[in-house]
Amino acid sequence: MKSLDRVRALTLPACLLAAPWIFVQHAAAQTPTLPSETPAKFAPATASFDYVRRDVMIPMRDGVKLHTVILVPIGAHRAPILLTRTPYDATATTSYAQSAHLAPMLNGYDNALDVIIPGGYIRVVQDIRGKYGSEGDYVMNRPLIGPLNPTKVDESTDTYDTIDWLVKHIPETNGSVGELGISYDGFEPLMALVNPHPALKVSVPMNPMVDGWMGDDWFHYGAFREQNMPYILEQEATRDNSAKWWTDHFDDYDVYMEAGSAGELGKLHGLEQVGFWNKLLAHPSYDSWWSQQAMDKVLANQPLKIPVMLVASLWDQEDIYGAIAVYAAIKPKDVDHDKVFLVIGPWHHGQEIEDGSALGAIDFNSNTSRYFQRNILGPFLAHYLKDGAPADDVAPVNAFVTGENAWERLSTWPSGCASGCPIHPTPLYLEPSHTLGLTAPVSGQTAYDEYTSDPSKPVPYRSRPSQPVGYAPPLTWVQWLVDDQREASGRTDVLAYQSPVLTEPVKISGQPVANLIASTSGTDADWVVKLIDVYPDEVGGAPNMGGYQLAVSMDIFRGRYRESFADPKAITPNEPLLYRFALPTANHVFLPGHRIMVQIQSSWFPLYDRNPQTFVPNIFWAKPADYKKAEQRIFHEPSHASFVELPLVTMERRQ
Repeated sequence: MKSLDRVRALTLPACLLAAPWIFVQHAAAQTPTLPSETPAKFAPATASFDYVRRDVMIPMRDGVKLHTVILVPIGAHRAPILLTRTPYDATATTSYAQSAHLAPMLNGYDNALDVIIPGGYIRVVQDIRGKYGSEGDYVMNRPLIGPLNPTKVDESTDTYDTIDWLVKHIPETNGSVGELGISYDGFEPLMALVNPHPALKVSVPMNPMVDGWMGDDWFHYGAFREQNMPYILEQEATRDNSAKWWTDHFDDYDVYMEAGSAGELGKLHGLEQVGFWNKLLAHPSYDSWWSQQAMDKVLANQPLKIPVMLVASLWDQEDIYGAIAVYAAIKPKDVDHDKVFLVIGPWHHGQEIEDGSALGAIDFNSNTSRYFQRNILGPFLAHYLKDGAPADDVAPVNAFVTGENAWERLSTWPSGCASGCPIHPTPLYLEPSHTLGLTAPVSGQTAYDEYTSDPSKPVPYRSRPSQPVGYAPPLTWVQWLVDDQREASGRTDVLAYQSPVLTEPVKISGQPVANLIASTSGTDADWVVKLIDVYPDEVGGAPNMGGYQLAVSMDIFRGRYRESFADPKAITPNEPLLYRFALPTANHVFLPGHRIMVQIQSSWFPLYDRNPQTFVPNIFWAKPADYKKAEQRIFHEPSHASFVELPLVTMERRQ
C-alpha cells in the first residue's frame, strides 16, 4: 500500500504538488510576531563608575588601525598615561571583573595595582598589530625595519604612532607616557626605546623577551625548549588564540617521547602552517637571523634617551636571560648614572605584580612584590611622569638577597654590598668522592666520574607526571625552578657533588660560570649544570624543608656549540674538552648549616628536546636510529679540573 501511494504521488501534476507549499507560505505571512527585546545598540549605564572606558582604533602610519582600551579615572586632570602593548588581548587585560570600580577590572596579568590605582594613572592597553581587535599582520617579536623586516613599520614605529595619538586625543592627560609590561609585553618597552616619542618619559621592561636563542623562550645555548611548542601554535595559528594545542596523554613526558624529534611532533600538530615555527626549523643555530634581532645587541647600538627600569626575576622560568643581558649592554652608556635602573627580585616570571610572599616551598618572610610596587616602581614612575617630578629615593639597583631574605640598595650590578664590595670569581672544584672544595684537585686521585646517558630514558626536568606549561591551578609551571632536586640527585645518570656543612655564610652575587672538562662516547652531548643550596637535615619550624635541595642557578648547554654558536661541529668521541658557559644570575647566601651542591646531567626532558648524542645537521629532524646511549665522563684531575666559578663575596668583604 505504501509503495502504491508513492507511485500515485509521483504521477500528480506539478501544480498540485506545489499547492501545499503555497498555502504554508501564505499562512506564515499572516502569523503575528513579537518585537525583539534587544535594542539595536545598548548604552551601558555607568553613572556610578569611578572610571570612563574608551575603546578606540588608533591609525598607524601605514593605515592599519590598532585596537586600544583607554581607562580614565573619574576626575582625572593632567594625569600621566601608563601604556602596555600586548599580543594577549587588550579587552581581557582590562576586564578581569565586571565592576564599577577600576581596581577589580585590572586585577590580573600586567596590571601593577599597587601603582596604577593609588597613582591615578590613565591606563592604556593596546592589541599589537595582527592580534585580537587590531588590524594588520602578526609577526612574532616583529623585528626592526631592516634586513629582517622590509616593511615601513615595526613595534617601534607602532609605539611612536600610538603615543602621538594618545597625547593628542586624551584631554585628561599631562602628556607624559610611561610604557611597562611583562614578558612579550616587556619586549615592547624595549622596542619603544628605538627612536622614542618625545612624550615617552620612562620605560619599564619586566622579564622581557630579549634573545630567544641564548637563554629566553625558544633555546638555551642551543637546546630547544620543546615544551613551548603549544605556545607557538596558539599564538600564531589564529588572531584570537582560539586554536589550541591538543594532547593524548596526561603526562607530557610521554607526549614528547612518542613523537621522537621536535620536528616530527610539530608535523603531528600541523605546526608547519605557522610562520614562526618554520623560522625556528630553519635557524637552529645562532646565525644572523637571531643576532640581528636580539634586543640587548640592538639597544647597545642605540643612543640612550629614556630612563629605563629593567626588572629581573631570580627564578624566571621563561625569560631568565633577557633583563640582565640588556642591563649589561646599556649600563656602560649611562654616563650620568641617571637612566639605567635594575630590580632583581625572588620571583617567577611576572610574580612582581602578584603575591610575592613565597614561591613554591620557599618563603621570603614578606610580600616582596608589594614592596617592589610601593617602594621602588611607584616612586620611580611618579618621579618621571607626574607634574612637578616628585622626589624619589630609588637606588640604581635594588636586589633581593635570597637565603637572607632582605633587599639591598646598590649602585651597580653585580655588587656584593651597598658599599661596593668587589666580586671575587672563585673556583668551586669538583673533587673525587663526589665532593666540592675551594682547592684544586691533586694528582694520584680518581681522574673522572662517569654515567650513561640514555636518550630512551631522559632525565625529567621535574617529577613526573610532567604537566603542560600553564599558570592556572592545578598546573605549577611557575614553580619548577624551585622544585626540590632530590629526586634527580638520586639517579644513576646524574652526578651530584656536595660540600661539607658550612660553618659561616657564603654569598654569591652575579652569574656563576660552569667550567666542565667532559668527554662523551658520542659525537654530540648536552650538559646540564645545577648550583644547589642543600638545607639542613632538619629545619625547625619548617619540617618539610629538611634536606631540601633548592636550585639557585642552573642551565643547559648543547655541546655542538662548544667552539661556535653559529657553526655547530661534531664532538670528538672520548676526548676531554672544555665546556664553559654562564649560569643565570644569582644573589644568594648559603647559610651556616647548609651545604652547596653541584649536579650534572645530560638531559632535561621534556622541557628541552633530547640530544640524539649522534651529530646530525639539524636535531629538529633527528631520526630514531640517531638516538644512542653515550658514556659521559666529568674530569677532576690537575690537568683537567672541572669547577663552577662562583661570583663570591665573603662576609668579611661585605662588612
